[in-house]
Amino acid sequence: MQETREISALFNLIDDPDEEVFSTISNRIIDYGKGIIPNLEHLWENSPAEDIQERIEMIIHKLHFSDLANDLTEWKNSAYHDLLFGALLVCKFQYPELQTTPVIQEIEKIRRNVWLELNSYLTPLEQANVISSIVYNYYNLKGCEIGYKNPDDFFLHKVLQSKKGNTLSNGILYLILGDLLDIPVRVIDVPRQFVLAFFHDDYEEKCNFTHPQDKIHFYVDATSGQPFSHQDIESYFKRLSIYPEEKFFKPLNHARIIQLLIEELAKCFETPADMYKYKELMQLASILD
Repeated sequence: MQETREISALFNLIDDPDEEVFSTISNRIIDYGKGIIPNLEHLWENSPAEDIQERIEMIIHKLHFSDLANDLTEWKNSAYHDLLFGALLVCKFQYPELQTTPVIQEIEKIRRNVWLELNSYLTPLEQANVISSIVYNYYNLKGCEIGYKNPDDFFLHKVLQSKKGNTLSNGILYLILGDLLDIPVRVIDVPRQFVLAFFHDDYEEKCNFTHPQDKIHFYVDATSGQPFSHQDIESYFKRLSIYPEEKFFKPLNHARIIQLLIEELAKCFETPADMYKYKELMQLASILD
């Protein structure tokens, strides 16, 4: 962006010790949009003072966040909530310069490897075994329980790079492959878990089934790719002393899945130094209400 007199004046005031003045200045800079980021980066390179660099970094972060909030709003309002695109938007919170093409290409490689092993005669369980064999054995994806010390476990592109993710990010990768391969695997709303369920082909989310679990063949643990039965899920509810209500067996839509991903990611930033990121993520989650 061409540096006008106003921009130069605003940049000269970034080091103002008055926080209220700085807040006004930063908001005015943010109003210019992300096109001003190269100017800010040039200013950062020519600012020897560390505290000034930190202020510039915060302004750049806010610009990226504003852009991301707009993109997420557009995604929410779109006719179809593409799960892969939604997951990539979440990655851009921490990695705003992320190039998405290599991620999409990597997922396409996995999809093709799975597709080559599928045929129309396979049962749903055999389909699940093919996906798990490719993803968890051939591709060597590892899983871990959800923890909040490493945010990268929640970001799809980092999961693909490290071949390690938590049950949420691994599960989203599994769901993306299911969508691409037209396999009816969904996430159901089991308390404290991210459970994948293989639904019957004739299941329609718009229909109000009295017993939606009757439309489920079996379940899959996204951490390991291992299938488990209705009896296993019933035992889980008994251990928690929770009655298995119908709502627990209904699929979550893509918007809710991405909202859940953002809410869980936010828990990685609950320290005082990172609390601004926690608040920003919860703000993003609220967009998807």
